[in-house]
Amino acid sequence: MVLEDTEKFKYTFSGHDSFQCRQLWLKKGYDYVKDGKNFNDEDAVVQLGVGKNMVSSIRFWLKAFGIIDNKDAPTEFGNRLFDNVIGYDPFLEDEASIWLLHYRLVKIGFASIYTTIFNEYRKEKLLFNKETFVNYVKRISENKPDLNFNENTIAKDFMVFTNLYKHDTESKDVEDSFSGILSELELLKTTGQGKNEQFFIEISERDNLPELIVLYTILDNQNYGSSMSLNSLEFDINSPGSIFALNRSGLMNKISDFSKHFKNIIFTDQAGIKELQFKSKLDAYTILDFYYGK
Repeated sequence: MVLEDTEKFKYTFSGHDSFQCRQLWLKKGYDYVKDGKNFNDEDAVVQLGVGKNMVSSIRFWLKAFGIIDNKDAPTEFGNRLFDNVIGYDPFLEDEASIWLLHYRLVKIGFASIYTTIFNEYRKEKLLFNKETFVNYVKRISENKPDLNFNENTIAKDFMVFTNLYKHDTESKDVEDSFSGILSELELLKTTGQGKNEQFFIEISERDNLPELIVLYTILDNQNYGSSMSLNSLEFDINSPGSIFALNRSGLMNKISDFSKHFKNIIFTDQAGIKELQFKSKLDAYTILDFYYGK
């Protein structure tokens, strides 16, 4: 079963008030809490310029992406990405930052649907829709007493998931568009129309995914030590292969590319055993510092 080895994982399929995270919400929310303001303040609606339900939704997404912690304080990642002075990319102008956010959303697991779909469900069902996913979660709930299954809640969460990733080529207004913040990654694709519409996440080489972002995710994964097999990098929970739907060829290309930047990273292939090895382990944020030129 998915995420069986993750003891702290808790299934949550609500909290966003049916709003997908919009393009400018994370920066807007980060600045709000950075200024010491509270989401429960009476003027939060005015300050954030959104409706009351959207205020709670922004708070949810800030936590889901790991921009703020459970006490609504900015995290180290939040500061490193969004701070106006030291931030890597406060206005998310580099697509690498969007890939980072996708990684965080799946890895953190605050919003369960993303962790579940990218790590497990897409591998079981190549084509899926709302109904098949609801049935999948229902099947999980039969063996998970702590998972409170509600068909309507799961269905709404699935719609938010699709809206977050669905690429809307007709949208022109960045702020008010229904387009989700992760739509430009084009990870989620569709086939069929109307009642016959189905979704799929195709594994590929991900040429538009920077190799240093892949390296960051490997170093950020506490399950990886100084060496790891190619299989684990391709198939493990929260591995780059799982989170980015990256095929073996693409993974090999990324490893080859980032190995050129650092002499202490080597890839070995002995007697058919392929491994990535770190002669000395780098700090994950060092990689982002290098990428963003900080």
